[in-house]
Amino acid sequence: MLLEICATNIQSARIAELGGAKRIELCTGLELGGLTPSYGLIRAACHHLSIPVHVLIRPREGNFTYSAEEIEIILDDIQFCKEIGVQGVVVGALTHDHTLDVGLFQKMTEVAGKMEVCCHRAFDYTTNPSAALETLIQLGIRRVLSSGQAATAESGVLLLKEMVQQAAGRIHVMPGAGIGPENIRFIADTTGAKEFHLTGKAKVVQQSGHGDIPGLEWWYWESNEAIIKAALNALK
Repeated sequence: MLLEICATNIQSARIAELGGAKRIELCTGLELGGLTPSYGLIRAACHHLSIPVHVLIRPREGNFTYSAEEIEIILDDIQFCKEIGVQGVVVGALTHDHTLDVGLFQKMTEVAGKMEVCCHRAFDYTTNPSAALETLIQLGIRRVLSSGQAATAESGVLLLKEMVQQAAGRIHVMPGAGIGPENIRFIADTTGAKEFHLTGKAKVVQQSGHGDIPGLEWWYWESNEAIIKAALNALK
């Protein structure tokens, strides 16, 4: 069983490694569904971590149908990741009729070269997940992150189970969305998946320096070592 931790800052990435994660998905803007992180954060993660770093490539929030200018940005970001030694990229693109954008996928995998390529949750917005899964396999994509086309992976376990069975080892089906120590074992047992994606995050509150202003505080989300270890223990 393998845990991939979605990290939005260098602290979370390092904590994830200490907690036993085997891979990082680096991104920013989780409240927007995840966006491409800064080049500085990507460099830092590659420098400080010994586990593989995969980078989310998503130039903006919203849908997954991109303009020519956005495609240039996507390909440039993948090229940067390849040049600095990132182990993998996490990508996705759809056509206007909600099928996988095969042409763009081919361009992205070509630029990625030897980096592993994962399809992100754009997959969950396809109209025919079975056909989409076969397309990803034909494209040589290594894994697909999915909630089973539901709000959470726990709600989508039946489709995730079907996907794992259909994949038959040809592609890794990695459940993600709303996974924690309390439900990861159920999802694993029901779906048969071997890789799982979660944040394992907890709120970190900082002193604002303005104690005389009631209710004013600074805070951010950070991956939590205890939560990550609890999820691993649940799988055992």
